[in-house]
Amino acid sequence: MIFRAPFPALAALLSACAPALAQDAAKGEAEFKKCKACHAIIAPNGTAIQQGGKTGPNLYGIVGRTVASADFAYGDSLKSVGAAGRTWDEAALAAYVANPTAWLKDATGDAGAKSKMSFKLARGGADMAAYLASVAPASE
Repeated sequence: MIFRAPFPALAALLSACAPALAQDAAKGEAEFKKCKACHAIIAPNGTAIQQGGKTGPNLYGIVGRTVASADFAYGDSLKSVGAAGRTWDEAALAAYVANPTAWLKDATGDAGAKSKMSFKLARGGADMAAYLASVAPASE
């Protein structure tokens, strides 16, 4: 009986960690090709980590950055989320890329919230977020 108690706790701990373990930055890097039409990843010194379009903001250092704070013409709904002080983390990015408008509606509480991003990444959002986190600056 003494040896049974740790196993349910261990199982619960492992299942709680499973989403984090499922994130694969290498898969996210491969998935980024879907984003390159609109986004690039360019370091502040000009180094191109991923060449891409300029229809969307530069995604360098997005993890940990205040929402809608890069030099870009964001939509009003995303600006309001940033104005409230919310920062991007991997979970928020994964949810946002899956359905940007639904994420904004939830984040703002406004049923009329809209996103300029029309693309939805149905699968691989956690991997994409892990990749974007991996290309973030160590500290700034």
